[in-house]
Amino acid sequence: MQHAFVRLAERGAGTIHAPRAYLGQAVKNLVRDRYRSAARRGENDHHSLDEVELAGSDQSACLEARDRLRRIERALEKLKPLTRQIFLASRVDGYSYAEIAAETGLSVKSVEKQMSRALKLLARDLRGHD
Repeated sequence: MQHAFVRLAERGAGTIHAPRAYLGQAVKNLVRDRYRSAARRGENDHHSLDEVELAGSDQSACLEARDRLRRIERALEKLKPLTRQIFLASRVDGYSYAEIAAETGLSVKSVEKQMSRALKLLARDLRGHD
């Protein structure tokens, strides 16, 4: 509701002919926007690594898959925070380089360089284990 009131205040009460209807629609739009944003970032799909059920009856394959996930997590943790943020925004959240650049205040070229660095470092770390 607070965000809806902020939108109402920014617009100016004198220019709205039906403030109740405007406020109601603003709340609906905010709820829809938040739902879409959460869905895009996969917030509702996040599970702890230990909670993930791995498909298949082959226990050996399940253990190997869980081990690989842990190696990926460790490799991601080695990245610098900005590089990790950019990599996850692109590869997990599905944001474009332009969207990431706008969010971080970097140029698209800088985002590309950070992604290149992330991919190189992750490949090096994971190649040593495979």
